[in-house]
Amino acid sequence: LKIKGVPFLLLGFFAYCAAEATTMQWASTYFVEVKGIAADRAAGFAALFYIGITAGRFISGIITDRLGDRKMILLGTGILVCGIFILCLPVESYTVAFAAFLVIGLGCAPIYPCIIHSTPYNFGAENSGAIIGIQMASAYVGSTFIPPLFGLIGNAVSFSILPVYLLGFVVLMITMVETTFRITRKEKVVKM
Repeated sequence: LKIKGVPFLLLGFFAYCAAEATTMQWASTYFVEVKGIAADRAAGFAALFYIGITAGRFISGIITDRLGDRKMILLGTGILVCGIFILCLPVESYTVAFAAFLVIGLGCAPIYPCIIHSTPYNFGAENSGAIIGIQMASAYVGSTFIPPLFGLIGNAVSFSILPVYLLGFVVLMITMVETTFRITRKEKVVKM
């Protein structure tokens, strides 16, 4: 935790896992409560997120060597934000939400693996094991506590706030991850 940049990375990873887990756990409720779809159909539609993330991980596995981790994180974040904005469109039809969750999954796909894969580059191979261990801890905190928090907020306010909730965590994630890359790049320049 004393290594420069690590606290920012942990907060960014926490935010990413919070957004991903919230999407996974609340997509079907969003379809039921906001789009008025029957629960059995909503569960099937929620699977689109999983299809998107699976297809995206396959595709990103092919192109990551060419683009690198940082560009893949930025690309994934851009696609993820597009999916969130699609979800915000004031359209009654559920097909737009259907497409939005697929795009959100595609956007999420490269982020988790690229954050982990960039750890040795950012902090050195000698520190990677310990840092990845605490990254996993921050991931579990985000994915364990943030989705239930959304449930409480959704019940109190409305489940239609899901896009805003996700966007807040995505903004926090990309801000913290980019701060990490900037700090570690400066540290490398200073050591040279």
